[in-house]
Amino acid sequence: MDRKVLVVIDMQNDFVDGALGTKEAVSIVPFVVDKVKELISDGYEVIFTKDTHDEEYLSTQEGNKLPVKHCIKPSHGWELIKELQDIQSQYNLKVIEKPGFGSMELAEYLKAKDRQNAIKEVAFLGLCTDICVVCNALLIKAALPESLLKVYSDCCAGVSPDAHKAALQIMASCQVEII
Repeated sequence: MDRKVLVVIDMQNDFVDGALGTKEAVSIVPFVVDKVKELISDGYEVIFTKDTHDEEYLSTQEGNKLPVKHCIKPSHGWELIKELQDIQSQYNLKVIEKPGFGSMELAEYLKAKDRQNAIKEVAFLGLCTDICVVCNALLIKAALPESLLKVYSDCCAGVSPDAHKAALQIMASCQVEII
């Protein structure tokens, strides 16, 4: 059986309109919600990732380079945006908490599900294009080299429009289809 998977990267309050939010992140919310609903209807398995830190975040390597407390579990900023919380709860969809940009747990989970190249496609959307989306797309490309990977560019936002475009170019050069 061919499987299709959608990975929704870090659509959390702190990245949309909280500590690290941007107007670009706010603007993609309706597109993200519509795309998630559409792909659930099309039979995709949907997985959410959540950037997850604790109160010691500022003493980490990431915290030293990005000294803005964000996604501190279990704060409001750590939670998925309300529209996606409702969808996640309704369908009891998988959530993977990740302590850094890329998720080895996600890569291992998908690799274990990919018996005999059963995962035909992995699609990505979310935040931030130039950090967590690109990291996870490239991890999954390494884990599932024969699966089609694609990114919905209108359902992603970077830390800036230029960073978003640059990340899309990098992923395209690594054979990730940009939609």
